[in-house]
Amino acid sequence: MQRDLSVLTSLTVTAGRDKSGRGEEQDIVFRPGEISALLGPTGSGKSRFLSDIESIANGDTPTGRKLLLDGVAPDSDKRFSLQGRLVAQLSQNMNFVLDMKVLDFIVTHAQSRGVPDAPEAAARVLDVANRLAGEPFEAQNHLAQLSGGQSRALMIADTALLSWSPVILIDEIENAGVDKRSALELLVKSDKIVVIATHDPVLALSADRRLVFQNGGVKGKFQRTAREAELLGALLEMELKISTIREALRSGIAPTLNLL
Repeated sequence: MQRDLSVLTSLTVTAGRDKSGRGEEQDIVFRPGEISALLGPTGSGKSRFLSDIESIANGDTPTGRKLLLDGVAPDSDKRFSLQGRLVAQLSQNMNFVLDMKVLDFIVTHAQSRGVPDAPEAAARVLDVANRLAGEPFEAQNHLAQLSGGQSRALMIADTALLSWSPVILIDEIENAGVDKRSALELLVKSDKIVVIATHDPVLALSADRRLVFQNGGVKGKFQRTAREAELLGALLEMELKISTIREALRSGIAPTLNLL
């Protein structure tokens, strides 16, 4: 019998080892409705950590980590039956190999999930995607015509509203050309486990906690504090000012100091 992923209450990544063979200090437990940010320089091990989750590692990756679902390691049969069902992953680059109209694509996906009113669900996904995208797009646009940001916005909305997978892995959403704060709020409301690799301080402080990586392993784990929440507010104000200047430049308007 296949595991009912809709009732997954925890996902544990057991302590593994870094590139030097040094052991990590503790297991990491993820729960639904929680956002965890992975931080560290390029090559520090963030992508390897995401890959361990996606592959449902069982001590057979370079890190030696294992995945536990509700505290239990799935046996071989369950492990391979869960691959492709446990995790929805959004990578840095989104490219559609299937070219069809946006609305047709979403309706088809909704129907494949057995959604009772597929057209209504598809309309909601499209509406949310357009609120996330920097530039709106139409239902009759073809997938191949979408920009990178529009494609990412569509897949974030689709994953949050239609996907069965209880775990969402995101690699650098800040480069996607989407409203990143609204995207995170949407994903939290979907009551899924969200793990995001990022270099963006706003996203890092928006997360419930941060995992800091070094030399291929988890160096530290930090919960967001009240003081950091205040810092986040200040950063958001700065981002708003930068956004105002960006839009002025895009519109051909020379920005002035009063925008600051």
